[in-house]
Amino acid sequence: MTNTSIFYRTLSALMLLGPLCFGQYRFQIEDASKKYNTEVTIEECLANQCRHKADVVLFNKNGQKIQTLTSEDLVLSFKEDFKPSKVNIMPLTSGMTYDSPVVFGDFNFDGTEDVALRNGNGGNYGSGSYDVYVFNSTRNQFVLSKELTELATGYQGMFDVDYKRKRLITFARSGASLHYTYEYQVIPNKGIELVYEKIGDLSEDTPKVTIREKIKNKWVVKKSSKY
Repeated sequence: MTNTSIFYRTLSALMLLGPLCFGQYRFQIEDASKKYNTEVTIEECLANQCRHKADVVLFNKNGQKIQTLTSEDLVLSFKEDFKPSKVNIMPLTSGMTYDSPVVFGDFNFDGTEDVALRNGNGGNYGSGSYDVYVFNSTRNQFVLSKELTELATGYQGMFDVDYKRKRLITFARSGASLHYTYEYQVIPNKGIELVYEKIGDLSEDTPKVTIREKIKNKWVVKKSSKY
């Protein structure tokens, strides 16, 4: 038998057994949402981290598949030593990772749950960045929100949600001394609007704090030393 024949027979066998030989890592998340369960399939896992392209499948609590979303660079950074396996699907809880790979919440305050997927480290100083999908009741599926994705990418990690005041809050810093806080208001059918910013300068013994707040469509500026 020629070497060429052996090569093609071996290649054919690998193509047939590929999923068995080179299976991906699968994780199940059940504590991130009251409405949905999530299954994450990711390509690469090392000692204490999994990352790269991943499929995120959303199920309702009855096990019915709702939708599949994809992250080009989903990151799982484990807090403790963790040895992922390709054999079984592994349960993943919120306390196991430093940043949640999948975040649920009502991000646009319309009464329905939305979802954000970790997508790399594109945030401020290499912090986590997220793709944000809002639930479209007309299409009955999650659709990517460009504005909310930019908000969850340009600052330090996923934004906080203040449900009482209906604000989205983000943070950033410049060096060790300058700290920024921004608050955005969601305007239905229009988008988001910056309505508050706080800049804290800690470079001297007495902090310098500048607060700008939009009140009745006018910016009001306050300065103080209380951080």
